[in-house]
Order: sequence, then structure tokens, then C-alpha cells
Amino acid sequence: MNLIELSQKKERLTSGHRLCAGCAEPINAKFILAAIDEPVVIINATSCLEVATTIYPYTAWKTPWIHNAFENASATASGIIEAYKVLLRKKPQDRPNWAKKLPRNIKFLVLGGDGGTYDIGLQSLSGALERGHQFLYICYDNEAYMNTGNQRSGATPRGSHTTTSPAGKVKQGKSEYRKDLTSIIEGHHINYVAQSSISNFADLTKKAKRAFEVEGPSFINLISPCQRSWGFDPSQTVRICDLAVQTNFWPLYEVDYGKFTLNYEPKKRKSALEWFKSQKRFKHLLKPENKELVQEIQDHIDKEFARIKNRAEKCE
Repeated sequence: MNLIELSQKKERLTSGHRLCAGCAEPINAKFILAAIDEPVVIINATSCLEVATTIYPYTAWKTPWIHNAFENASATASGIIEAYKVLLRKKPQDRPNWAKKLPRNIKFLVLGGDGGTYDIGLQSLSGALERGHQFLYICYDNEAYMNTGNQRSGATPRGSHTTTSPAGKVKQGKSEYRKDLTSIIEGHHINYVAQSSISNFADLTKKAKRAFEVEGPSFINLISPCQRSWGFDPSQTVRICDLAVQTNFWPLYEVDYGKFTLNYEPKKRKSALEWFKSQKRFKHLLKPENKELVQEIQDHIDKEFARIKNRAEKCE
């Protein structure tokens, strides 16, 4: 699917929302929704995306949309999906009036940030994946609790400054490495798991289309830069996403019915230092006294990418 084809798709998330200039979340959502033509029901966990697109009494969504708390989006989706299946089993004349012409090809999409996915909503998501409900879960990972002011989350990378992992004399940002959520989800043995980025729209739309096609639940983890808390010019969002990919900080890969594929490898990998220089949340890492920490993080990125590449080569 090329950009001309994407531009001709009917928008299901319109302008007029209150998301910040340069926010990756609406771009992510529009690409995902453009990947399919079927009707879709959206279940949205509490997040920036939820708050800013549905300020009462307005909404920017042109499709059925349901808001849930941080912790229960996947549980709510499970109930909706099973209720839909019950209605489809009934003859049209036996359904409620509003459901007599119910489409048989509705897709279900759950949207959550890293707070509602890596942390608070992980138990609910895990249960829904284990039960095998038919839905696509998208995590838009902005690497902290941005909706409530940039507190560290399980997705926050080592060295990142947040309000609850501040960089100072005692610590240099978050001390721990982020969770490998994509691998955690893969451990549920569902049929499709992937990582992608809006910097490669062809990769993202292809993966979204595939995720909606497979049997059972599917999951895509998307890097979603927050210009306010990461500290970069709003015009640079897509460049920041691309830099995450070019440094191997955010590898693009997928696991499709057990086949592991590395979708992209930079011809010349950029250094983690370039990634740190692009964002104010890492500015303390540029100090000479943090040279060893920068190298430690670089070694960690290289080790993780080597692991991913090795898995992909074994599946060829």
C-alpha cells in the first residue's frame, strides 16, 4: 500500500482533537486504521489518546469507540467480542432491533499506551491473549506515563530522565532497563506479534493488515515519541522514530505463526549517542562523566539486536 492509496482512505480519526503538535499517537492510529477497509470497533485504555480525542461532549472518532480504565481495556474487549459472537449466532429476526443488520466482518482494535500495557493493563491483556479472543492490540509506546506528567514506566529506557527517575547527583535517570514487552507477548504463543514505526509506513500498514487477518489475538508494539517529555522539536517526530530504528534501539521485526523475521537492518548502524543527542531527556548522558554509562547502554542495544538477528537467521 503506497502513500497515494493511504491518502484516499476514509479517515476514522479526524482533525480537531487536542493532542499536542508533533504527537505520534494520531499518526499511528491513522496508519493502523487505513490498513483495513472493514468496520472496526475501538477499545481505548485511559491515555493521552483517549483524553485528547474525546473531550466531552466532542469526539474525533468516526467509528464506534469505547473508553476504559488503564487496567481493563483487554477485559472489556473480551466481553464485547464474545457478545458480538452471540449476536451473530442468532437469526436477524431474533436480535435486538439495533443489531438486525449487524455486519459479520467487524474488526476489534484495542489501543493503549505503555502505562496501560507494560504495567497497569498487563494482567488483563495477558488473560485476553491466553483466552484467544479475536482482536488486535496496539501499544503506542511513549516510554513513560505522559498523560499524568512523565512518570517512569516499565517501558522507560535506562538513563532516561522522568519526574520519578530524575537525573541528578545521585542517579543518572532511570536505573533499570525497560521491559521487553514484545517478547513477553510472544511468550503467550499467539499467532502474530510485531514491532514497527511510523518512519516506515509500508512496514506498519503491512503488519497491521496482517495482524487483523490472523486467527486469534495479535499484537503490535509501536514507538510513539512524546515531543513535550522527550524534548525535541515537534517537526522532528518521524525523524526521531527513524533514528530509533537506525540505532537499533527499536528493531522492526515480526513473529508470524512462529516464523521470526527481522524486517529491517540498517546498512550502517548509528550510535546510541546520536539517539541521546536528539532528545533533552538524555542530555545528562552527554556529560564526560557518563561516558561509561553510554557505552554500557550501547553494548546492551548491540547485544539485544544480535539476539534478534540470530533468531531471524535461524528461521530463514
